[in-house]
Amino acid sequence: MGQQRIEIDKEFPFPVSDLFNHLSEHENLSALFAPAKVRRVKEGDVEPNGVGSVRRLSLPLTPAFEETVTEFERDRRIAYRITKGSPLRDHHGVMVFSETAGGSRLHYTIVFKGKLPLIAALIKPVLDRAIRKGLNDLRL
Repeated sequence: MGQQRIEIDKEFPFPVSDLFNHLSEHENLSALFAPAKVRRVKEGDVEPNGVGSVRRLSLPLTPAFEETVTEFERDRRIAYRITKGSPLRDHHGVMVFSETAGGSRLHYTIVFKGKLPLIAALIKPVLDRAIRKGLNDLRL
């Protein structure tokens, strides 16, 4: 039940504010986590998608689970944790945004363990592939 880690570093040809605004909107994450459908079920304390906001991810043939935003610094950083209903534990995701000469960069890290043996190791390649595909296909 070892810890799994996904780390993605990707540059985009659009301004960091556009990238941040797109990826901070919970419903837009459906493209990253396909085939999961993502929707906000609770607004944040200050901003709708900010700290305290909760999104529900629904996958075919599995129970839905929820993630809660724990850090939100506009155009710089978003962090979240799974807080309900997942076969994963100790899950923490962080998106760090920065400007580049030609646009923007996203450094995205996710770490997690499974509640049962082998679960995390089975989920990691599927999640990694889905996120990379979603980011490669991203059009703003």
